[in-house]
Amino acid sequence: MKITGSTVIFITGGASGIGFAIAEAMAEKGAKLMLADLSQNKLDEAAAALSAKGADVATVVCDVADEGQMRSAADATINRFGKVHIVVNNAGVALGGRTGEIALRDWRWIMDINVMGVVHGTEIFTPLIRSHGEGGHIVNTASMAGHVASAAMAPYHASKFAVVGYSEALQPELAPDNIGVSVLCPAWVKTNIHRSALDKPTGHIGEDDPLFLKMNNVINAGIDAGDVARWTVECIEDNRLYIFTHPDFAPFIQKRNAQIVADYAAAAQYPAFKQG
Repeated sequence: MKITGSTVIFITGGASGIGFAIAEAMAEKGAKLMLADLSQNKLDEAAAALSAKGADVATVVCDVADEGQMRSAADATINRFGKVHIVVNNAGVALGGRTGEIALRDWRWIMDINVMGVVHGTEIFTPLIRSHGEGGHIVNTASMAGHVASAAMAPYHASKFAVVGYSEALQPELAPDNIGVSVLCPAWVKTNIHRSALDKPTGHIGEDDPLFLKMNNVINAGIDAGDVARWTVECIEDNRLYIFTHPDFAPFIQKRNAQIVADYAAAAQYPAFKQG
């Protein structure tokens, strides 16, 4: 869909990182913005920065894992702007660790935010987009971690694979309503997502944790969130399903797909599965 001065956009995790960068890119198009995040102070800083550039922006404190808070955020958006066209389900956290050593409370924490946060945003806002008949778009932030997996990051991979699958299912369902769907799948981007693991429910892990230090190093070497945001805006307007940002990761997806094809070929040789 074309983003114009009448387009209203709701962004979770909008006070920093990719969410704020998307808000900046949308503001350049003249769009109206509702930013949702956990911290009012950070929201105020983000809103001030955007307003200084002439953006029409409002904010709402919201925990995406809480259905009630998300419904209140939707109400605030409609009360402020009258309608909503684009929802960017961007808020997320990171969590890794060795299997058998990760507390189930921490598993529920990451799934509630990374998966149910996306579900809440989609289920609550889709009827609002349908209601005005002007069409719209839903962007769900996943990751390259939703396509290829690595050791010691099972909770994060599980949550992001879920977001990719959910988005793929939404696309054909919402297309007849003129609602596009995109799933944003970046690799390393200069944000603070890795710092979310410092505050997992079972306790602060410490900045000297080896996994945290590794994440810190690769993220600090990542690409700029502004580049991700500007490409995301282009992909929304082009109605692309997958928003990829790191072409050098394509061989990893090809390797995964080759393994799937090879294992299907092996299954085809099993007598009970042979056709004809």
